[in-house]
Amino acid sequence: MKLLMQRALFTAAQVRAQDRHAIEELGVPGFTLMTRAAHAALGVLRTRWPQARSLLLLCGPGNNGGDAFLLGALALQAGLRAHALALSATSEGDALRARQAYEEAGGACGSADDAPDLSAFDVIVDGLFGTGLSRAPEGAAARLIEQVNASGRPLLALDLPSGLDADTGVAREPCVRAAATVTFVAHKRGLFTADAGDCCGALHLDRLELPPPGFQSPDAELLHAHGLPPRRRNSHKGANGHVLALGGDAGMGGAIRLCAEAALRAGAGLVSVATRAAHIGGLNAARPELMAHAVEAQADLEPLIRQASVLAIGPGLGQDDWGRALWQSARTRELPCVIDADALNLLAAQRVELPEHAVLTPHPGEAARLLQTDTASIQADRFAAARALAERYGAVVVLKGSGSLIAAPDGHVAVCPWGNPGMAAGGMGDVLTGVIAALLAQGLSPWEAAGLGVGLHARAGDHAAAAHGERGLLASDLFLPLRELLNADPN
Repeated sequence: MKLLMQRALFTAAQVRAQDRHAIEELGVPGFTLMTRAAHAALGVLRTRWPQARSLLLLCGPGNNGGDAFLLGALALQAGLRAHALALSATSEGDALRARQAYEEAGGACGSADDAPDLSAFDVIVDGLFGTGLSRAPEGAAARLIEQVNASGRPLLALDLPSGLDADTGVAREPCVRAAATVTFVAHKRGLFTADAGDCCGALHLDRLELPPPGFQSPDAELLHAHGLPPRRRNSHKGANGHVLALGGDAGMGGAIRLCAEAALRAGAGLVSVATRAAHIGGLNAARPELMAHAVEAQADLEPLIRQASVLAIGPGLGQDDWGRALWQSARTRELPCVIDADALNLLAAQRVELPEHAVLTPHPGEAARLLQTDTASIQADRFAAARALAERYGAVVVLKGSGSLIAAPDGHVAVCPWGNPGMAAGGMGDVLTGVIAALLAQGLSPWEAAGLGVGLHARAGDHAAAAHGERGLLASDLFLPLRELLNADPN
């Protein structure tokens, strides 16, 4: 159950319900929860910054501010120095009791409008708003956030960085940029997608000694790291599927080559490529394990499709007559398929019924076209967009981006916690398409193939970036770590 709670993601409303359940049904006083939160935060602070001797506490008017005040009281009792800046002259309820405890411990409290020299503090603690803010910070709070972000001092956020939407991961500017965030009770789903990666820093979850919430189901879940079990010794290439990668119009042969090689590296037994004749020589020279076929007319494609068990269509496809002809042939077959890039744009232009076992892999711009909206609307609520896409097209959908989401038509959503900015480079999506297609070819369901494929792809990117840095990361750099991760212990 501990693993489940580490992976379970909840909305802010669900977490508030867990708080109420703890207080009203389990009999845990609110101040006790606040005290546990303060102890948890102090533990994270002392672990991450063991040399810290002085804290600046940013205290909002609600319980998030109460957490910060109690942290300050504990820090003072432990021999550290603390100074608080409060947004309001008074507090209420448990937050008032926490404020009094801080003052009784000898803590000084000033106004948020009168910030001292920030360079005098080793760590700044953000207890301004937590999940209690539904709009952009304003006034003194906004000015204070801008000051601390510019200070260069490490920030510890309590529950979540102030200004970050707990449900969508959208940063309402100004938003705290924390070095670490200790979140309480449960993971909020917005901590893992959109702007969260730029705002949260290292994430720590503390359940505050509460049992798992048996009265509610998570809104989403985090992917977990695993590979595939070892193959049977008595195995052959035909048992591991035959992927046909379709694409590579004039000038875009690299896209379909990356897709097809990724399918090989991810374990497909056979991989064929249907592409323009001009690319055949290059494919044969660079990767002879691929079976490259020149397809200049729709009739050339028919025998290739008959031999395939999975289709991967879209990388370098284009939207001219040639690309539309390949798309027309592919979409009418009842084969498992991965639909990406220009195939998604063709689908957006003319919605058609898809094969039963289809996976769509749009980036936000493609998702906007599929839903007939704009990219900003997609990014404003990635969870809603992914679910809408899966429901509308009756397929598993991978909404790519920071914190990629995998959504099923029944509303189930998984979130990828890996990946890095170096992967924002050409060809990365083509590799992902090939990986998912290979997993489909090896017998995984669309949901399983999409989840495992996204996780392997992101983790391979992290391994490659750790070796040589994020800038300059190439899509083909993922091939070696991808193979290693795929063959790692599946448990």
